[in-house]
Amino acid sequence: MFETIVVATDGSGSARRAVDTALDLAARFDAAVECLYVVDEEEVSSSPERLQDEMRTALEERGQEAVATVRAAADREVRTEIRAGRPASVIDGYAREVNADVVAMGTRGRHGENRFLVGSVAERVVRTCPVPVLTVRQLAADENTEAPVAAPGGE
Repeated sequence: MFETIVVATDGSGSARRAVDTALDLAARFDAAVECLYVVDEEEVSSSPERLQDEMRTALEERGQEAVATVRAAADREVRTEIRAGRPASVIDGYAREVNADVVAMGTRGRHGENRFLVGSVAERVVRTCPVPVLTVRQLAADENTEAPVAAPGGE
């Protein structure tokens, strides 16, 4: 069912949960994993001109850390890519380029507090991506990650 899974990461908590989910899917379906980090060029260009090179470098370093985290968590080879541009457009294009069967990503990224339900990048990817998009939300501290266990006898 899944041969190629793209996991888009920005290193945030929401993305880490999406990474875990994508790696689980890859293990279940013996799928290839493609990990993508996008340096947001709008974030760079909106910073003061004298700081843009430093901002770009910092985002590239964050990207290296984010993809290294994915690679370290995987039980298989993970192809990683760091690209620059508008995140939603780059994710869409990359999914087409690698002929992905699904894109996994968190619902909220580093700027997630500014959005009500789904982060703006995730929302755009869901609306525009040519392949299915699996969005994984970050659990609140009081939410259990385990499925409830039914009592014997179905009670």
